[in-house]
Amino acid sequence: MILSLPDAEATRKLGVSLGRSLPPATVILLQGDLGAGKTTLVQGIAEGLGISDSIESPTFTLINEYFAGRVPLYHLDLYRLEPEEAEALHLESYWDGLERDLGIVAIEWAERLQYKPENHLQIYLSYLDNGRQIEVIGNGDLFNWQLEI
Repeated sequence: MILSLPDAEATRKLGVSLGRSLPPATVILLQGDLGAGKTTLVQGIAEGLGISDSIESPTFTLINEYFAGRVPLYHLDLYRLEPEEAEALHLESYWDGLERDLGIVAIEWAERLQYKPENHLQIYLSYLDNGRQIEVIGNGDLFNWQLEI
């Protein structure tokens, strides 16, 4: 699915729709240039989950966890990590349900992951002359997932 979004507000609203419709245990792998809207999309996801906390990119903390919504939101930012460093974090604990409650896992700069969970949404954000374009690809159990807008 490819969507054109005219501005940051449209990106946030798409995130709200995702937050309202995604099931627990969904992993969202976000890729795109700096400023393409990854954090804006996650802010919308949080809003759609009913989380009222301020959502900032965890560029320095690497992981922010939010528990005040419909399901937990785990927001990760791998920008400052090399692939080997990302692997050492054992991020599978966020989607395997053994150590943490299942929630929505949103990973910015997901191209730094050496392994990806079997079931995930791959979201590519890019700039266009008149806004942004988002491509959403479902994998595994999410292969046939459809966004409800």
